[in-house]
Amino acid sequence: MVLATTAPSTIGGMRANARMTTRCSASVAAPRIGMAQSGLMGQRMPSLVKPQVAQPRVATTVKAVAQPSVPAVLGAAPDEKKFLGIPAFTWQKIVPLGMMFFCILFNYTILRDTKDVLVVTAPGSGAEIIPFLKTWVNLPMAIGFTVLYTKLSNVLSNEQLFYTCIIPFIAFFGAFAFVLYPIRDMLHPTALCENLLDTMGARFAGPIAIVRNWTYCLFYVMAELWGSVVVSVLFWGLANQITTVDEAKQFYPLFGLGANVALIFSGRAVKIFSQIRANLPEGVDGWGVSLRGLMGMVVIGGLIICAVHAYLQKTVVPKVQGSLPKKEKKKKEPMSVGESFKFLAASPYIRDLAFLVVAYGISINLVEVTWKSKIKEQFPNPNDYSAFMGDFSTATGAVTFTMMIVSRWIFNKFGWGVAALITPSVLLATGIIFFSLVLFSGPLTPTLATLGLTPLFAAVIVGAAQNIFSKASKYSLFDPCKEMAYIPLDDETRTKGKAAIDVICNPLGKSGGALIQQFMIIGFGSLAASTPYLGLILLGIVGLWIFAAKDLDTRFEALQKEGGSEE
Repeated sequence: MVLATTAPSTIGGMRANARMTTRCSASVAAPRIGMAQSGLMGQRMPSLVKPQVAQPRVATTVKAVAQPSVPAVLGAAPDEKKFLGIPAFTWQKIVPLGMMFFCILFNYTILRDTKDVLVVTAPGSGAEIIPFLKTWVNLPMAIGFTVLYTKLSNVLSNEQLFYTCIIPFIAFFGAFAFVLYPIRDMLHPTALCENLLDTMGARFAGPIAIVRNWTYCLFYVMAELWGSVVVSVLFWGLANQITTVDEAKQFYPLFGLGANVALIFSGRAVKIFSQIRANLPEGVDGWGVSLRGLMGMVVIGGLIICAVHAYLQKTVVPKVQGSLPKKEKKKKEPMSVGESFKFLAASPYIRDLAFLVVAYGISINLVEVTWKSKIKEQFPNPNDYSAFMGDFSTATGAVTFTMMIVSRWIFNKFGWGVAALITPSVLLATGIIFFSLVLFSGPLTPTLATLGLTPLFAAVIVGAAQNIFSKASKYSLFDPCKEMAYIPLDDETRTKGKAAIDVICNPLGKSGGALIQQFMIIGFGSLAASTPYLGLILLGIVGLWIFAAKDLDTRFEALQKEGGSEE
């Protein structure tokens, strides 16, 4: 009788617990409770309770809770603690990525300012050397790197590929300051190039200057590749690997906040070393002192980048990979370089992305070379030139910092499409102002005189403003938009597409602008005579850029809705 009285209450308690467990979906506690009660039933009433009454509910309960839902954030648990409304695991990804981006942009700003001063103020050189460098040296080296990167991506892991790419850069910049630069007179064929210049004439001054100052030109190309390889391929490749589209929309614009603080600090560092050079006694190589200091900071920054990457590989990447649903992968033979380019060229999505990068490179280059020639006219002394570039970098960092804050609101309010159109619009507007000032400097001279400006200095200031606002919109909007567009793609398309677009298309755009300028100079006799036509070309390129951005916006939204990768 005691057993008969107890059995209904036990079964009722089990049924209530089963219903409660099914509602709450407790992943661990429910199965244990169910098994404990089932065991209690088996011990207390083996013959009075029919299995077909109690066991189906217990089995259903266990089945319901045995399949936990996939977290919304990669690697994050559903009940994970949050800080400022953001899961802790997201912070574990975003903070190290921000630190990496800070160091990468700190190095890039120092390298960018230093490379311009080296090649523009080198003996027998000038701003005219830049189009030749970008076309005949930078582009071939970028293509060579992409071929090598594509082959290495087939045999190395992502972690091994990262270190294989970044360590040679760090070693080169350290070696340039402490080995190559001190023995530059032994390495540069100055006498041979002077004889060539006398024989061939001034029209070959650009190519001859490249040979004459080949170590400086090698530094220039490596600095350019740092921006394409380390920033675009290595950093953004890692970020796209461990973040979701939703996280990217929220945090990619904010990466630039720390990065542009780096612009401000690196600009100040360049300015300080310029002042140190100016105060050194006669007979001391000021450039040697500053290069050792600046490249020392670059090497330290590179080592920090490697350390942060190692931390992410150890703590974050395994969690992200473990949280992803496992898919059966079809075994495929690695594609050759030619097959990879055919594969990428067949995708309208990749073609749109490529055109955006090429269009930016051409557009900014049409203005930048003319502007740098004006800077050399205004500041012929290397110290003054370097100091001006330091101020330029600081101003770029401050403006971009502000744009980064605004960009988050733009993404949330208007979406990817509007954000992608702002950069070409800004570049078009500021480019028109710059070209107008260069073309109509004569009529504007009296007005500029009342402001205490000469036409030359006004062109330098307006060109600087054009570059500052164009680069600010690029860093805060164009780059995040471009990187978000990679996220929905499959791993192979994303990896090889980024290598082809960021490493080849970026210098291809700059080289395209340089080729246009070379043809214009040959055809019209001078850069000044070709300025009106360069303005018209700028207008056409930006128009096509806007069309490609709109088309990519449509494809990006469609790919997000599909939830898969483009075939």
